[in-house]
Order: sequence, then structure tokens, then C-alpha cells
Amino acid sequence: MRRSYMANSSNSYQYQDTSQMLEEENQQQEDELKGKVKALKSLSIDIGFEVKEQNKMLSKMDEDFESSGGVLGKTMGRLKAITNAGHWKLWLYIAVFALFVFFMCWVIIRFR
Repeated sequence: MRRSYMANSSNSYQYQDTSQMLEEENQQQEDELKGKVKALKSLSIDIGFEVKEQNKMLSKMDEDFESSGGVLGKTMGRLKAITNAGHWKLWLYIAVFALFVFFMCWVIIRFR
């Protein structure tokens, strides 16, 4: 706390005036601090809501990945069954189809 003493006859008057100014300054700083605290509280609440929402999205995405993993597992099982059966003509058709798809993609990109 700052104090100002003046060496004259109205020493107590100036001390009261200074203390009143300091009190007003403290009140102003207190109000500014309250505003900053409210802003921080609001920001932290918003961050909390955002975190909850992002966690929901992540859990949904995790479920989607698990379901697609199941589909991929079944597909790989079918491909293993095809390879074990020895259908070389089917593999030839798959390879020709893949080459055709890549060729069409190249044509589309090249002549766009």
C-alpha cells in the first residue's frame, strides 16, 4: 500500500484523500480481475464442452474402424479361400480388372 505524507498543516486531509484514491484504484483493479476471472471460467467451460464433444466423435470413429476391420477380415478370409482353391483364372480376372481401373484413372488424370 502506498502512502503519501506531505509536510504541512493539512497532513491528515491529504492522507485521507490519498487513501480514498488508493481505495478507488484497488476497487478498479479488483473489478478488472473479476472480469478476467469470469472470462477464464467461461473459456475453461467452453474447453470442457469441446473436449466432451471430441471424445464422443473419437469413440464413434473407433466403432467405425472396428466395424470396417471386421469387413476387411471377412474379405481377407474370402481371398485366402480363393487362393487355397487354386482358381488361377479368377486371379487373372482380378489382375486384369485392377489394371483396367488404374489405366482408366491414368486416362482421366492425363486428359483432364
